[in-house]
Amino acid sequence: MTLTELDSYFNGFLRKEDFINDPSKNGIQISNSSPSGKQIAKVAFAVDACAATALRAAEEGAELLFVHHGLFWGQCDTITGVHYERINIFLKNDLALYASHIPLDSNSSVGNNYGIAFRLGLTDLSPFGQWRGMTIGVKGALPNPLTVEELSQRALNKGEKPLYVLPFGVKKIRTVAIISGSAGEDHVQAANEGIDAYITGEIGHEVFHSAKELKLNLIAGGHYQTETVGINLVRQKLEKETGVKTVFIDFPTGL
Repeated sequence: MTLTELDSYFNGFLRKEDFINDPSKNGIQISNSSPSGKQIAKVAFAVDACAATALRAAEEGAELLFVHHGLFWGQCDTITGVHYERINIFLKNDLALYASHIPLDSNSSVGNNYGIAFRLGLTDLSPFGQWRGMTIGVKGALPNPLTVEELSQRALNKGEKPLYVLPFGVKKIRTVAIISGSAGEDHVQAANEGIDAYITGEIGHEVFHSAKELKLNLIAGGHYQTETVGINLVRQKLEKETGVKTVFIDFPTGL
């Protein structure tokens, strides 16, 4: 497949045009030398676009790096300093870059939030959480009640540990709301809707007292750890449906 064809393929289910309030430059952020002619045989996937993941993608023989966090946000930065060094890696290796931020968070089949919901086996799924007029997260019911510790173990990949677990709510959790990444402030909406537990990636200091006073269980699973989910679901979908080879570049930040 060419870059142009892959752009059409990804947008067929991620639909960047539905997320015009997303400050990320969703879609192709860096082209290759021939977007309509050069065949892409291997696509690398990573959470973040940075020097390390770009170099690793080139070493793996990939012609495209697909990420959740791209290099361009809002108004584009001048291409100097670290920004130049990163972009130069892509250009020197004729490596294209594709980013999907909120479209990947919110997608109901391959998104970060629905992916965690599927992992937990949640039922009665419905949208949850608004940001800039865009619905991002999901809420649902557990098939069987869990403790907050059990919930945190099942929400993450085997061997991963959450950054924080705040056991401030009911002992037996039946309902869960999820927004990956940096969405600590949405714990208030979860509590107001009577949700038993809220899962996000990272939280600020002030969330501790608020969650405690709202009597809400809260799991901060890590910004990185909660956002490897969608990347890998897209990777698996691409490989299964097109036969294009893929590789996941795991570069955890611990944050």
